[in-house]
Amino acid sequence: MPINHLDPPTGLIADNVVGFARALRAAGIPVGPGAVIDAMNALQAIEIGNRADVFTTLESVFVKRHEHMLIFAQAFELFFRAAEDWKHMLDSVPLPDHARKKPPPASRRVQEALSQPQMSEVPQAREQELRLLVSDREVLQKKDFAQMSAAEIAEVTRAIEQMRLPQAELRTRRYQPDKRGLRLDMRRTLRGSLRTGGDIIYIHRLGRIDKPAPIVALLDISGSMSEYTRLFLHFLHAITDARKRVSVFLFGTRLTNVTRSLRARDPDEALARCSSTVQDWAGGTRIATSLHTFNKLWGRRLLGQGAIVLLISDGLEREADARLAFEMDRLHRSCRRLIWLNPLLRYGGFEAKAQGIKMMLPHVDEFRPVHNLSSIQGLVAALSSASPPHHVSRIRPAA
Repeated sequence: MPINHLDPPTGLIADNVVGFARALRAAGIPVGPGAVIDAMNALQAIEIGNRADVFTTLESVFVKRHEHMLIFAQAFELFFRAAEDWKHMLDSVPLPDHARKKPPPASRRVQEALSQPQMSEVPQAREQELRLLVSDREVLQKKDFAQMSAAEIAEVTRAIEQMRLPQAELRTRRYQPDKRGLRLDMRRTLRGSLRTGGDIIYIHRLGRIDKPAPIVALLDISGSMSEYTRLFLHFLHAITDARKRVSVFLFGTRLTNVTRSLRARDPDEALARCSSTVQDWAGGTRIATSLHTFNKLWGRRLLGQGAIVLLISDGLEREADARLAFEMDRLHRSCRRLIWLNPLLRYGGFEAKAQGIKMMLPHVDEFRPVHNLSSIQGLVAALSSASPPHHVSRIRPAA
């Protein structure tokens, strides 16, 4: 008899399958009610006491993407190890090889999902979603990243992951076929006339090609910037999914290209790759040396197509001298817009008194804060425009 015509199991097995599906959804794997029904039907076609068979069956139903395999393995191990009523399934049968690998960075989300009351207890209660009140959301918008608790940082991270950057299109010098274009496509027009004996019946036109503006981010990873840099990396990961022309560099005492590491689909895995690549995280700061390396090795290949540069730093340079002003001027002249994001702007009476800040300020187009969720949303609005706003507040160097 086909599996689709079997009656779905009821009782304890069905409750555990439903609870496991809830845990997967909370961990980031999309699981719908149809997949839950398919999983219940598929379990009737195998030996329910064989742990490896149950793992493979549920994996084939719930996992649709390769990057979700390790998250599923971690969730399966934690959920069914905690479920007392499924101990008869936890025998000594070995799991597949990829299920025995070291838990991925995303396993933290699995731990949090299973720690919720509806996951840790018998899954018969209704599924509940934790939502912040309107007043709590308003407070979270303005609260400094450095003053947030672990739960608030997790909530902000989820909000950042949902951000999408509208496409700010730049008009290029290249053309493509366009019925509403203003330029005559003589080659295609004459080629089409050959079919009618030389009579031009249809005129082909060309239009300009519009491409999203490239974004190059230079992030300071010194000790004073660590809290802000990690959350901003989540933002860069979110916009990298939508537009692939995003290049990310981290600098402290040296410059490190983490563009490929940040392209991992899972945000936790992407940040873990970035951390393993960088050797000087939370160390000192050498802005001039890092900018010199970028201008020399990466400037021409990344900034030649109207790129927007995001410089995230507090500007507290260890060795502020004429080189810093020269490298900032060179970077500013090479890009379309240079936006400096500084968490020190969270202070109302901020004045540019540090020597490094004085040298950097004259060479930026915009000077913005980057200390809370509201400031990141303001940056999204600024980046949505291909040209800088007409009125941009600047902080002049203090005398």
